[in-house]
Amino acid sequence: MNQIAILGAGESGLGAAMLARREGYGVWVSDLGLISEERKHTLEVFGIDFEEGGHDDTIILSCDLIIKSPGIPDKAPLVKKAVEAGIPVIDELEFAYRFSKGKVIAISGTNGKTTTTLLTYHLLKEAGLDVGLAGNVGKSWAGQLVDRDHDWWVIEVSSFQIDGFRAFKPTVAILTNITPDHLDRYAYKLENYILSKMSLFKNMTAQEKAILNLEDPLTEKGLELNRPNADIHWISLSKNQEKGGFSDGEILEISAGGTSVAIPVSVLSISGKHNVLNALCAGTAAVLAGLTEEQLIAGFKTFKNAPHRMELIREVGGVRFVNDSKGTNVEATYYALGSFADPMIWIAGGVDKGNDYSVVTHLVENGKVKTLICLGTENEKLKKAFAGIIGEIRETQDIREAVSWGQELAESGEVVLLSPACASFDLFKNYEDRGEQFRAAVLGLKEKQQA
Repeated sequence: MNQIAILGAGESGLGAAMLARREGYGVWVSDLGLISEERKHTLEVFGIDFEEGGHDDTIILSCDLIIKSPGIPDKAPLVKKAVEAGIPVIDELEFAYRFSKGKVIAISGTNGKTTTTLLTYHLLKEAGLDVGLAGNVGKSWAGQLVDRDHDWWVIEVSSFQIDGFRAFKPTVAILTNITPDHLDRYAYKLENYILSKMSLFKNMTAQEKAILNLEDPLTEKGLELNRPNADIHWISLSKNQEKGGFSDGEILEISAGGTSVAIPVSVLSISGKHNVLNALCAGTAAVLAGLTEEQLIAGFKTFKNAPHRMELIREVGGVRFVNDSKGTNVEATYYALGSFADPMIWIAGGVDKGNDYSVVTHLVENGKVKTLICLGTENEKLKKAFAGIIGEIRETQDIREAVSWGQELAESGEVVLLSPACASFDLFKNYEDRGEQFRAAVLGLKEKQQA
C-alpha cells in the first residue's frame, strides 16, 4: 500500500498526513473547505500535496487507503464510491494504532467521557507513568506519534471514530453510558447508535478489560445485542462488585487486577453523582494500570476538570455560579441538576434536539429550581415543559441579563447553574463560546450592597 488519501485537513487529518508521510507513504490531503495558512505551511514542510475547496474524485479513488475525518458520514457520496471500489476507509485513530506500541485506555459514552478521559490521564500522569492523551481531547494521536510514543495512551473516542475502527484493540475500554444522541447519523435508529458504541469492544479478547456501568439500561441493551469477549468490570452505585467499582456515596471501593482500594469520596475535586461514576471508571482503569491507593488519592485531590463542565466560576455573596455549558443534551443536564441539594436558578435553552424534558421534572419541582431563565431564540417548548412546575420562568437572549437575574434572584447558599440541555448555535459560536460569555458575565458581577 503506497498511496493514502486523507479527507479533511483538521487536527486528525493533519496528524494522519504527517504520520503517513513519515512512514513513507505518498499522501494526498483533500478538504471541501479552506485549509488554514498554518496547516498549509505544515503540509508544505512535510512535502505533502493537498487541495482545498473541493475533492478530486479521480485522485482520491486511485489511492490504496482513505483516512477520513470522523465528521464525514459513511453515506457521503465520495465515501460510498470508495467503499464500492473496494478501497478501505478508516479513521485517524485506527491508522495511528498501527504505529504505537503503547497500551491503550479507550473511553467512550454519550455523557461523561471527557471528564473520565481527563481524570484517567491525570491519575496515570501524576503517578509517574509514561502516558499520552489523544482522541477527542488533546492533540491528534497520529500527529503525536510523529515525535514520540508512550507506554500508555488515554484516548477519548466518539461513536463516529469507532465506526472507522478495523483492528483497533484497547488494553482497557470504558463505556460510561449510552443515551440517545446523533441519531441523524444512524438512520434515526437507536439500535444502530448502541451497536456503534458497543463496537469499541469488538476486537478485544478475554485478556483485555472492559469497564461498564451496571445501572445503565442502554448498555444492558447493548450487551444483549453484542456482548464483548473482554473481561468485564462493572461500576455501580447500588451493588458491591468483585471486579470493578462501587460507591455508597461515602467511599469509592475498587477491585481490579488482584488489587482492592478504598478511597473517601470527600477527596474528589469534582462533585455530583455523575462524577462519582466517572471517578469509579477512571479509578478502575488506573488500578488495572498498576496504581496504588495512595497514588489514586493524590491524583483525585489535584484533578481539575476541563472548562464548561460543572465548573465553579465564582461565589458572589454566598451564591455559587456554575458553568455547565457542555451540558448540550437533557441527560447531561440531568446529572448537573442532580448534583446540588440547594435551591437554584437554572439557565437553560438554545437549539432543541428533540428533547424530552420530562426526565428532569422530579429534579426541578417543589421549589428545587426557583426560577428557570430561558436563554435562546425559541423558548416555547422549554417554557411549556416547565409551566406550572417551576414557579417563575423568564426568558432572554442576553447572557449578561441571565447572569444578572441569577444574582438578583438567588440567596446565599444557593446556586446559579448554566446547564442548557440544548446546542448553542442560535446565539453562540459553540458551547465553549457560550461558557466563556457566561464566565465573563459572572466575573463582571459586583457584590450586592447590604441593606
